Amino acid sequence: MREIQAADVTEAITRMAREAACVLGDDEVAALQRALEMEESPQGKSVLEQLLKNAQLAASNETPLCQDTGLAVVFLDLGQEAAVVGGDLADAINEGVRRGYREGLLRASMVTDPLLRENSGDNTPAVIHTRVVPGDRLDITFDAKGGGCENMSVAKVLKPADGIGGVAGFVVDRIVNSGGNPCPPLVVGVGVGGSFERSAELAKRSLMRPLGQPNPEAHLADLEGLLMARINATGIGPMGLGGRVTALAVHVEAGACHIASLPVAVNLDCHSHRHRRTVL
Repeated sequence: MREIQAADVTEAITRMAREAACVLGDDEVAALQRALEMEESPQGKSVLEQLLKNAQLAASNETPLCQDTGLAVVFLDLGQEAAVVGGDLADAINEGVRRGYREGLLRASMVTDPLLRENSGDNTPAVIHTRVVPGDRLDITFDAKGGGCENMSVAKVLKPADGIGGVAGFVVDRIVNSGGNPCPPLVVGVGVGGSFERSAELAKRSLMRPLGQPNPEAHLADLEGLLMARINATGIGPMGLGGRVTALAVHVEAGACHIASLPVAVNLDCHSHRHRRTVL
């Protein structure tokens, strides 16, 4: 059994939280540059130029890409031959979030109760998704999820007879109804199958895939292409001001489901698509 120190988990989360807030990934920057080349709308081109400039300034000055520095969502793939020692795993993650957001002077956005609305003051607690997998490593993905795009995310259980057409229609309708609220150009995560809650997790996990990397299943890759074309044909454009580029990428993940159900979830991420990965 390989041992992983809880303190190393805290250190990794602290670093990822600060980096994600200020440095846009190379694949995201490249996607924005491609979008600028594609965009024909003067307003859209201006927005994309500003987003690229913002990314450059944030990285060079170590300042946040956006004032909303996000809900901390942590995906863990814990090897079954590994053990976290020296502390509780969830506590180690939350301590990393606490340190990262305080040291980075990042906005604390979490309230401890959804109705009483008292801010925790340090952006904890994180939302943690854990899978046990083969091996002896701990694979950590940190996602800083903004509230504006999260608020436009939805899930619904369709009828199996609705098929691919029903799924595509549901996704595109969500984009149209969201308009400029989720701060396009977007990364669109789609979860199909599973149960009600599993489809939402699939949608969010899909956002962690390298930007624009197609699903290895041919029919799902085809669906991604179809959705990308239809979403960009809406004309919503960068920041909802009109144009050709409403989505930078569409990622679809699927899971087994009940014979009577076709769950679908749409989880949107804005142009500040902020996440980091570390393997311990």
